[in-house]
Amino acid sequence: MNDTDTTSEAPFIVIVSNRGPFSFTRNPDGTFDAERGAGGLVTALGALAEKHEVLWVAAALSKDDRAWAEQHQEERANVQGIYMRLVTPSQKHYDKYYNVIANPLLWFIHHELWNIPRLPRITRETWQAWESYIEVNQMFAEVVADSIKDEKRPVIVLSQDYHLYMFPQLLREKVGDKVQIQPFVHIPWPGPDGWRILPEEMRSGILKSLLASDRIGFQTKKDAFNFVQTCRFYLDDAHSHGSRDSITYKKRRVEAHAYPISVDVEQVQAIAAESQTQLLKSQLLQSIGGRQLILRVDRVEPSKNILRGLEAYRVLLDRHPKYQGKVQMMALLVPSRMEVDQYQDYLKDIMAEAGMINAEYSDSLWEPVNIILGNNYHRAIAAMQLYDVLLVNPIADGMNLVAKEGALVNERDGVLLLSEYAGAFYEIGEHALTIPPFDIHSTAEAMNQALQMSADERHKRAIALQKIVQTNDVKTWFNMQVEDAMKSHHAEGKSSEASKK
Repeated sequence: MNDTDTTSEAPFIVIVSNRGPFSFTRNPDGTFDAERGAGGLVTALGALAEKHEVLWVAAALSKDDRAWAEQHQEERANVQGIYMRLVTPSQKHYDKYYNVIANPLLWFIHHELWNIPRLPRITRETWQAWESYIEVNQMFAEVVADSIKDEKRPVIVLSQDYHLYMFPQLLREKVGDKVQIQPFVHIPWPGPDGWRILPEEMRSGILKSLLASDRIGFQTKKDAFNFVQTCRFYLDDAHSHGSRDSITYKKRRVEAHAYPISVDVEQVQAIAAESQTQLLKSQLLQSIGGRQLILRVDRVEPSKNILRGLEAYRVLLDRHPKYQGKVQMMALLVPSRMEVDQYQDYLKDIMAEAGMINAEYSDSLWEPVNIILGNNYHRAIAAMQLYDVLLVNPIADGMNLVAKEGALVNERDGVLLLSEYAGAFYEIGEHALTIPPFDIHSTAEAMNQALQMSADERHKRAIALQKIVQTNDVKTWFNMQVEDAMKSHHAEGKSSEASKK
């Protein structure tokens, strides 16, 4: 909590997510080493754990994770200052929960990526996977309920994302109204039409479960409004009473609130200054030479729109030959979900397009596209320090932290090209060049505009972007959610006392 918080009771906070903050490695002597994961959520929790007692419940994702979980059955284990418990679904259940329902079915709905005339096909196997999805969510609910059964303090349960849509209702059935349940959806929430893909039983199951929460967090006000509209459209007993950010269902009023996630400013700046990052920056500078750099940093996902970005770059080189030999496109791509056919095919298409551009335009001293595969965060930060243009053109994105990280560490007054369908657009779009992600022609012209923008305008935009990111970091994001949950807790307490009088 911040200094303005007036509540007297420190809450017990439970984070629930598919992937936890640590991965475990078993040593020959039977002990375990815990490696902390990267990412803003883990860092923010570290800051949260300094002020509150925190339990993180996650799935065991490896053989050693499962062994650690077996050693700590039915108990919280303190791991580097954070209490941990792991759920251990069977590999069969987990595979169906994660690789059929969560990805690609729900992910593609959220990002509106399904080729509707052909896909998806809801089959018997899909329904079996739905049962596994419910089963895994049930396991999470059982572990959380067991962990908080004796708690006297206010309890705030913060479940994370689309893997756990059935969790709120399953937990509510076990613990009643004594806890604040507050999920956060990290990805875009489409309007009602996007949800017609799901059979009614799945769709209403998800909506009714989420409406067992006290408040639901989204990246943007648009996502929150879309959720309210979706509930109104599909659930007869759901009413918004004219509100854009709340919905009432079976006498429970649920808020839909925007909490735009951000980066850990101090951590990102510290990584940018590390010797490893500086060495990588020197190596990248040698490969770039005196050319202007167009950079993108993405996971290999169809929603990131990498293929159209390459096609726009091809148009730039064709329409503006002056850039041939003068500009380098660098794409740092992290392979993602390669067990899903659509992701494998997308990477193949990316590599094919990059190869065709290089075959057509390369000369003895210049290769126009440099694709680097792998997950190297230091290299990504090093490259972000050097870009002249940062291309962020997703078809749909909950937030896109690359846009914020780049604005924070860039040293060249680089220009941000930002899709109007990235959640970050609502925070920082005013100081970027807006691009419609499906429009290859306009994206190419935006590249041209950025490459020839005056130094004064570049500087003004870069300073404005940096200021916004520095002001709203990931710790603010977490604290806002906790503060709102505590306000609701105290308001409900006063209401309960009044009703007894």
